[in-house]
Parts: sequence; structure tokens; C-alpha cells
Amino acid sequence: MAYTTIKKPSDYFNTKIYTGNSSTLSVTGVGFQPDWTWIKDRNSAGDDHALYDAVRGATKRIRSNQTDAENTQSDGLTSFDSDGFTVGTNGASNGDGQPFVAWNWLASNTASSNTDGSITSTVSANTTSGFSIVSYTGTGSVATIGHGLSSTPKIVLIKNRDDGTTDWLYYTTQIDGSLDSLRLNGGNAKSDSSFSLPTSSVFSINGSSSTGFSGQNYIAYCFAEKKGFSKFGTYIGNGNADGTFVYTGFKPAFIMLKCSTNSAPGWMMFDNKRLGYNPDNNVLYPNGADAEGTNDDIDLLSNGFKARSTDIGLNQSGGTYVYMAFAEEPLVGDNPATAR
Repeated sequence: MAYTTIKKPSDYFNTKIYTGNSSTLSVTGVGFQPDWTWIKDRNSAGDDHALYDAVRGATKRIRSNQTDAENTQSDGLTSFDSDGFTVGTNGASNGDGQPFVAWNWLASNTASSNTDGSITSTVSANTTSGFSIVSYTGTGSVATIGHGLSSTPKIVLIKNRDDGTTDWLYYTTQIDGSLDSLRLNGGNAKSDSSFSLPTSSVFSINGSSSTGFSGQNYIAYCFAEKKGFSKFGTYIGNGNADGTFVYTGFKPAFIMLKCSTNSAPGWMMFDNKRLGYNPDNNVLYPNGADAEGTNDDIDLLSNGFKARSTDIGLNQSGGTYVYMAFAEEPLVGDNPATAR
């Protein structure tokens, strides 16, 4: 039997729960130095999602639920550390007594120039886990961008860092193999993309403000599927509280999903730390600043997940849903996983 190349998924992705103190706070226990950290105040509907990465640099925030340009939060995430990260006094990442969640991904802890595409990019890539962070500057023309993964990404998330009116674009081949587009900051149904399909070395853009306007700076997060660690697929809802079971081949640590055939509602996020046992897997919404929802919507199982709600956000009858999932434990080789 062939074993997964990743026997400990938490070496590459980990969710960290912490309580803010409204001062300088070193958040440890991630298990690695993250390159991408996504933070949300679980209690406050007034605090946006705060996304930081090591390629753009600590303190440089973008928000998944906004079209806003990147801004500098000198009191936000101030450093990426060997076992986590440090946050300052900013209430959206360290409000006093507030419960926070931070999702953390490892790239390479370094960034280098990539000339695989027609535009030179700056890339931090982890070819083992299939994740890369890509920074580039648009030229106003159709172009290709090197992603550094040496395998073809199924998902490319792109955000204009300079323009405050452009959507987050979620490009994916996971629905039917063709390239489709959704908005991470919105609830739109999928639309067909005219871009060329990603390859093992590049993804394509055009000269629009969303992906490649001349002189504007962009950040992209690229994901290639890795057996036993990540799964990017689709499922069909059944509209029943005894909902659709989705096989991932591992015990999920994180799931983000969206109905691709319906313009409302938006995205949903679950993980194995909030609260961390079935059926109490609380939900957050990447396209909204809402506080954590406590409905019993989903079970995280040893080999996948199962909808436990008729909520159209995850289980509309006949609806097609896209999902991205990362493993807590792989159900392969000598690492069997058990449900909670």
C-alpha cells in the first residue's frame, strides 16, 4: 500500500484558538512558522476577517469579506514566529478577553523570484503540501504567472492589493475540470472563466482590475490537491437533515464550502477546534463579519464530512457545492483516523 507523503498534516496546516489580551500577545502552539495566517474574532460581528502573509509582510492586512485594498495594521499581526505569530493591540486580532480563531498554512518560510510566467512573480511555495503564496504586478494584458508548485493547482485565490473596489476571485477547476470563477467576498453563483487552465507551472490572468491591471499589485493563494492532506471537490445537496456524506479520504481539520449554483447565501467555514466535537462544529462566514454561528450543521468524520442541516448554505436539494478541505489525520497508510 502506498502511504501519503504527509503523515502529520498539522505540520503544514493548523487551527489555533486563543484569547485576546489587548496588549502584545505571542500566540504559540501552531507547530510551525506560518506563512499565511487568517484571523477572526469569533464573538464580534463588527470585526472583519484579517488575513496576513509572509510574502506581503507582517502588518499587511487584507480582508476576505471586503473589497478593500491592503492596509498596514501596525498593531495587528506584527510577526510570524517559529511556533506561531505575535499580535498587537488591534481589536480585530487581539481584543481583550475575546475568543479568536487563526487558521495557519505553511509555505516555504522564504520567498524567491519566479520567472516561469510572462510576468515575474515572487513566490513562497510548499510542493509537499501543494500550497503557494504568489505576489505579482499587473501589466494590463493577458499574461501568465508562475506559482512554484510543480503540480497543477485546482484553486487560485486572487486579490488586488491596491484597488479598494475589486472582488476576491476564487478560480477553480474542481467543478467539472473547466475553469470557473466565484467571489470569496460575495455569494454569487459560479461563472465560466475565459482564462486558460492552470498548469503545473503557471496560472493565467488578464488586464482587468481583478487580476492584472497595469501597475497594480496582486496576491494569489494557490492550492494543488495532495492525497491524505487536501481535497478540493464538489457534492450535491439533498435538502435533508440526514445530509449528503462527502468522502475526503481523511479526517478533516478545516472545511470551506459554497453553493456554486445559487447566488445566496455565501461561504461557510468549519474546523476541528471550534468546539471540536460532533455535531457542535461552529460556523464562520468568510464573506461576512458575522460572529460564529452555533447551529449543528455538519459532522466531521474519520473519512470525510456529512451535512446535518437543511440550511441552503450547505445542503440545498440539488445544489452543487464546492469545498476545500484540509486533514487532521489521513485515512491512508499507517495513520488511521477515528471520528469524534
